[in-house]
Amino acid sequence: MDSPTHDLKGLFDQLGLDSSPTAIDAFIEQHSPLPDDVRMIDADFWTPQQAAFLKEELREDADWARVVDELNLRLHQRR
Repeated sequence: MDSPTHDLKGLFDQLGLDSSPTAIDAFIEQHSPLPDDVRMIDADFWTPQQAAFLKEELREDADWARVVDELNLRLHQRR
C-alpha cells in the first residue's frame, strides 16, 4: 500500500495556517532564515500544538515527515 502524498498546502492546513501559495511564501519569508543552531520544530513562532505535531511527525518518521523536512529546509535557506 502506498503512503499518502502530502504537500506544503496540506501541512499548512494541518497546522491551522493559511495555506494559499502567497501565504505560505509570506510565512517562509517572515520566519527565515532560521539560525543554523535553531531547529525548526523549536522555533518560537509555533503554538505548542503545532510544535508537538511537527515533532511527532519527525520522531515517528510519519507520513508528514518529508513535507516537514521540506519546510525546515526552506526556513533555513539564506536568500
